[in-house]
Amino acid sequence: MSSKDKIGSVVKGADSYTSQQGSIYSPGISAETVGSEAVFLGVVTIPEGARTKAHLHQHHESAFYLLSGENVELCTGPQLENRALAQTGDYLFIPANVAHVAVNRGATPAVFVGVRNEPTAQESVVMLPELDELVP
Repeated sequence: MSSKDKIGSVVKGADSYTSQQGSIYSPGISAETVGSEAVFLGVVTIPEGARTKAHLHQHHESAFYLLSGENVELCTGPQLENRALAQTGDYLFIPANVAHVAVNRGATPAVFVGVRNEPTAQESVVMLPELDELVP
């Protein structure tokens, strides 16, 4: 398709899937849904009491808006030593190549709108199992 053939799209929510890092993704805009070449936009959920596994994304930044939920702890850094608590209405940013874990310490699911500058639904991720025990 040439650039002159490209058009805008309205996308119905796609089926959810559990990512290898443990959060539940509901992609909206992605390479798979609309042929996006640079961005992923979707809804990400961490169930109450759940957490992601330690991981990083070597080549892309991620940003999230906490739509609903409370007491989501974001742990970042080489030993996950930097800790911040997010509440509904807060934004989270994770630079490329930064180890991180998100823990839902609240009593309800944490629901985020998430975007990253990597368009595939199953983005490249590097799992860091050696760091998992650093975050209870």
